[in-house]
Amino acid sequence: MSYGGQTPTVVVLKEGTDTSQGRGQILSNIDACLAVQDTLKPTLGPFGSDVLLVSNGKTTITNDGATILHLLDVIHPAAKILVDVSKSQDAEVGDGTTSVTLLSAEFMKEARQFVEEGMSSNVIIRGYRKACELACKRIKEIEIELKKGGSKEEGDAEFRTLLKKCAKTAMSSKLIQANSEFFAEMVVEAVQCLDPEELDETMIGVKKIAGGSLEESRLVKGVSFKKTFSYAGFEQQPKKIVNAKILCLNVELELKAEKDNAEVRITKVSEYQAIVDAEWKLILQKLDAIVATGATVVLSKLPIGDLATQYFADRGIFCAGRVASDDLERTVAAVGGSVQSTCSDLTPENLGKCGLFEEIQIGKERYNVFEQCPEAQTCTLLLRGGADQVIAEVERSLHDAIMIVKRAIQDNYIVAGGGAIEMELSKYLREYSRQIAGKQQLIIAAYAKALEIIPRQLCENAGLDGTGLINKLRSLHSRGQIWYGLDFAHESVANNLETFVWEPALTKINALQSATEAASLVLGVDETVKSQPNQNTVGSQPVPPPGGRGRGMPAGMPPTQMHMS
Repeated sequence: MSYGGQTPTVVVLKEGTDTSQGRGQILSNIDACLAVQDTLKPTLGPFGSDVLLVSNGKTTITNDGATILHLLDVIHPAAKILVDVSKSQDAEVGDGTTSVTLLSAEFMKEARQFVEEGMSSNVIIRGYRKACELACKRIKEIEIELKKGGSKEEGDAEFRTLLKKCAKTAMSSKLIQANSEFFAEMVVEAVQCLDPEELDETMIGVKKIAGGSLEESRLVKGVSFKKTFSYAGFEQQPKKIVNAKILCLNVELELKAEKDNAEVRITKVSEYQAIVDAEWKLILQKLDAIVATGATVVLSKLPIGDLATQYFADRGIFCAGRVASDDLERTVAAVGGSVQSTCSDLTPENLGKCGLFEEIQIGKERYNVFEQCPEAQTCTLLLRGGADQVIAEVERSLHDAIMIVKRAIQDNYIVAGGGAIEMELSKYLREYSRQIAGKQQLIIAAYAKALEIIPRQLCENAGLDGTGLINKLRSLHSRGQIWYGLDFAHESVANNLETFVWEPALTKINALQSATEAASLVLGVDETVKSQPNQNTVGSQPVPPPGGRGRGMPAGMPPTQMHMS
């Protein structure tokens, strides 16, 4: 319908809404992602730099990609996709968070030229997905299976050695690189303590204790937690028990002041005394029932008061109240038994067992340690270090190594690291692109070129001649030397399969798929709509319109009236 021969203006979005679309919007999103890539580039590889991040007065020193992106507080909507993809890689595989971010940004960088020339982003996305499919298929063709050979003992020992090599590769770019032999042994032992069916890494507890050197860290094949708050009487309790029987409770063993949690109307003092006597009788019945089970260690999520503490001490029983839920769950997983929520039906079957319980001094703290558990499916890492920031980075490094070892056990196929697999995939995709025609040839070739960002950046961070070494690797891979990658020890190239620079194939496949999906997502967005906050409100209080009731005007008074006091 027209009015007077003119088409009326239709306002769909509210005033102040910002919209931008088209080719310029895609290029803007790519630029934002490249800015994130520039931040992470120097942290890649064995010679990558650490980043010092200060947020709300808290200092973090790390080169873990997911941690850096999390603490950077990225606000650009397109760049946030890179943050999400690094989190995804960290959750699924545990390592390769920096690599996946660099790859996805590099895929966008290579696509930029096609976008500027007017090529449809859907054509680019289709080519990238085809290239990713081919790359993953190639990894499946050349991956090497870690096999257990010989007898069971020999096979287990050999497989353990192979897992240690994977763990050392994961630590090669971390703060603990110099101590990788020590920590690789610890990581493999820790993972092998877990239930082989589930391999739940949350059952590996980590306790950080400031002071001492890194190699004073230790692995407890069981459970260890910081000494809980103790009441009078704890000094008389035993601090070392052999063949301990452990009872885990979710019961409060403490007398409460009547005025805090009860209201009783009484007329005589004797009635008050009867109430107090009844309460004592109840708690003593609970304590007698616990002692009757034969338990020598009593743990509870809830408080254990001074009466119970002294009662247990007189009978040679150790007790700890206010034990953290996750520590108590891991204790049950280590020693057996179950958590009891009542003391009315306790039996010896409810108890867990361990060969040795002791309370030991570590640094300036005391820790309760349960070891020699017959069927332990959990363990605890006690990490030492000179500063809290160092210990926190050691924990992040060990998390990456633990996840890599876990994936290597679940999916025991590996490929060579150090840029070897990226160079092989790049060569393979280049050869494929020459066999096809049209735009897809250019796009797959661009994808192949983008893969070289990993070895190129590794060289740059190590201060090596990237151009010369990349050309040498191209030459070797063209002659069928598929496992040749960078050798930082000799500042040259080497067969990284023989030098034991290994990574799980699953890590590379997941990184390629995640990076390709992230790049496709950003390239597929060609319009952004930013809704401005309501200008007529500040917080939740409406701002009066011009000429309306101002400050000092009572509610309900017309704006033309003045209130005079």
